[in-house]
Amino acid sequence: MGRAKKVVLAYSGGVDTSVCIPYLKEEWGVEEVITLAADLGQGEELGPIKQKALDSGAVVSLVNDGREDFIRNYAFPAIQANLLYEDRYPLSTALARPLIAKMLVDAAAEYGADAVAHGCTGKGNDQVRFDVSIAALNPDLKVLTPAREWGMSREETIAYGEKFGIPSPVKKKSPYSIDKNLLGRSIEAGPLEDPWTEAPEEVFEMTKGVADTPDEPDYVDIGFEKGVPVSLDGQALDPITLITQLNERVGGQGVGRIDMVENRVVGIKSREIYEVPALLVLIQAHRDLESMTLTADVTRYKRGVEQTYGELVYNGLWYSPLKTALDAFITETQQRVTGTVKVKLFKGSAQVVGRKSDLAIYSEELATYSSDDKFDHKAADGFIYVWGLPTRVWSENLRKG
Repeated sequence: MGRAKKVVLAYSGGVDTSVCIPYLKEEWGVEEVITLAADLGQGEELGPIKQKALDSGAVVSLVNDGREDFIRNYAFPAIQANLLYEDRYPLSTALARPLIAKMLVDAAAEYGADAVAHGCTGKGNDQVRFDVSIAALNPDLKVLTPAREWGMSREETIAYGEKFGIPSPVKKKSPYSIDKNLLGRSIEAGPLEDPWTEAPEEVFEMTKGVADTPDEPDYVDIGFEKGVPVSLDGQALDPITLITQLNERVGGQGVGRIDMVENRVVGIKSREIYEVPALLVLIQAHRDLESMTLTADVTRYKRGVEQTYGELVYNGLWYSPLKTALDAFITETQQRVTGTVKVKLFKGSAQVVGRKSDLAIYSEELATYSSDDKFDHKAADGFIYVWGLPTRVWSENLRKG
């Protein structure tokens, strides 16, 4: 079933993607498999993963550091757009997929491959995100999806790999499916498939349970420039350090857990657990700063754009023309979103308790009720008359019958 001669395979080091290597060669006639593992801050040692790919039959095993690219060019635009899919999930996992797709396409161009491959199954969102993103970046590339088509159970997959020297997992496999990057963790499957079952503490890694959090609050000042987070407590930080430090502080206060039933692209409802400490608080702080620096009509209109934007990203349309057009709108709105937001982290809650900006539209002289009040109260009579005129005319006609 040969469909390609040279393939770049998205590689995680797990059973499925390892078995993909001999499967592509033996069953589909692929001559050379190049693996690509993307370092997006998983926190695991990628050296053994690189060697495992070679041991499994890869001719080249790439490990590419995409951490800064991930934060700067995918996470920061999401923060500027206040992305929350279904008003809750800040797309920590979904945001990684268009970057991995880009890495695959770039590697295919560098090595002269005529196809790329991934190990996604047929029920998840990631297959859609990868396939559509790859098609958008290079529609001439074939996309091979062995795990979607081979029809093997997990036991059969392990047995197939053993025939080609791929060791079976040495420890009992966790019942959970976990994906991790710098922005957070997603946890699903196993007991969590029953939406009535509470997620046990053992599934969490980035966030403390509220009972284990400090008895004193942590106040963090988050600085933004044009909608992009640039500092913590007045100290300018590079993107990776900022996210890493904020994850520790926010997670240490028990903030950043999400437990939800979401609507997948393929029409299935899925119970998901997320840990997204830094990203969740950054969106909360950014949105608050916008309330100081954007006009009311821009803020209200932007809410609809944000919802559409979030659905595009979740549905795998990062490289779509609509997303590009919305980027232009978002970028324009962020030109004056510069300032600092103070967030109080305490016992599982994050509360914005202060904000300041040299570009704020907020005017204390207009807002105050003290003697410094500069608002012209007499102007209210004429305004209310004109504002309420349509309602008054409608009411008068209603009484006439």
